[in-house]
Amino acid sequence: MTGLILENVDKHYGTACAVKDVNLHLPEGKLVCFLGPSGCGKTTLLRMIAGLETLTGGEIRLDGEDIGQTPAHLRNFGMVFQSLALFPHMTVGENIAYPLKLRGVGKAEQQARVVELLQLIQLSAMIDRPVSKLSGGQRQRVAIARAIAARPKILLLDEPLSALDAKLRESMQVEIRQLQQRLNITTIMVTHDQREAMTMADIVVVLGEHRVQQVGTPIEIYRHPANEFVADFIGSGNIFPGTVLGGGRVGLPGGESIEVPSCANVAAGQQVRMLVRPEDLQLSAPEATAGNRLLGTVTFVRDIGSTIETIVECSGVSFTALSTPCQGIGLGVGHAVSVTIPAQACRLL
Repeated sequence: MTGLILENVDKHYGTACAVKDVNLHLPEGKLVCFLGPSGCGKTTLLRMIAGLETLTGGEIRLDGEDIGQTPAHLRNFGMVFQSLALFPHMTVGENIAYPLKLRGVGKAEQQARVVELLQLIQLSAMIDRPVSKLSGGQRQRVAIARAIAARPKILLLDEPLSALDAKLRESMQVEIRQLQQRLNITTIMVTHDQREAMTMADIVVVLGEHRVQQVGTPIEIYRHPANEFVADFIGSGNIFPGTVLGGGRVGLPGGESIEVPSCANVAAGQQVRMLVRPEDLQLSAPEATAGNRLLGTVTFVRDIGSTIETIVECSGVSFTALSTPCQGIGLGVGHAVSVTIPAQACRLL
């Protein structure tokens, strides 16, 4: 089987577990994001793939070949560290040429490859500039160019954008994604930023509590979370309890009930947890309750320009709704409002 395969991969530091029983198949040419909170094991997993950490158990195979015990310098992987690790005493061109020099590539071929990569990252005029004189975004591009100089099989990125300001970070997300698509290089990126993963990745691997919680496309992860951990970590979500009443209806803590088709086959009396995304809730002028429409009271409003966040208390649940300014109905704290929960938007966890 082609691509990168991890089977039953474990990593322990003494009695402390860093990664537990990871099984993944990462196909060629895709950008994969390891996403999770701090301390969940995502960087340790990346370092095991790179050969910078030894495996406690399991196997790592690339195109059918076991590389779990292969030294890092023989894996032909490119890596960009969180610190970038550029050589401050070298120029841009010398930094990019360095991995080629280590491999014994001739100077003429080194120069040609450096020129090619500088054109690719749009920094041709800076070949002789010291890296200490570059901006954050320029250093980022040089680090990526150095990582792909020797035409690696896989590019590994360990939170490479974490030190950039918000606007530059967003532009670099687009640049890295476009570069990866042009080169068609398998890329694995570690991030704790869910927006970054949702924006860039073909495949998202959500890690939590040292295990893989879910693998899927960004939209699959967002719309169909495998469990409450994923639902809570990915995006904003209203997660609330209920009691199955039968007939596809669920009772809320305040006594009212809503239709939840995904609960149709759950036994009556069962306690459940449900998810509805804030953008799926619909706010309107107060009307009598009917169907999945509940009456509530506004407890908080935050206008952040492109969206308006409104928190409404209704039937014992605090719901957060997101709307655009053009959808706004002039709500303020203390106002009565109707909250409509589309039946298909409410998911059983």
